[in-house]
Amino acid sequence: MFLTLAFLYLFVLNITAYVAFARDKAAAVAGRRRVPEDRLLALAFLGGSIGAKVAQMALRHKIRKEPFRQQLNGIIAVQIVALAAAFAIAYLA
Repeated sequence: MFLTLAFLYLFVLNITAYVAFARDKAAAVAGRRRVPEDRLLALAFLGGSIGAKVAQMALRHKIRKEPFRQQLNGIIAVQIVALAAAFAIAYLA
């Protein structure tokens, strides 16, 4: 039950992150009000990093904005290390 809820949470959050990036890209092209960068990074931090990175690459959005790109990549790196640690702890237990 826990794993099902965790996967559902991650699925919804990754879709939400992708949609937020798509809306921000559309707003940038149209010259409208943008989605704040801290909100985009928060979605990635809370578990939507795959959706955020896929949107960044597929939509070619914020790929040259260096502080943002480094922060997103840092979030992904921390999540990979945390996931590896969780698997290592589960394996050793």
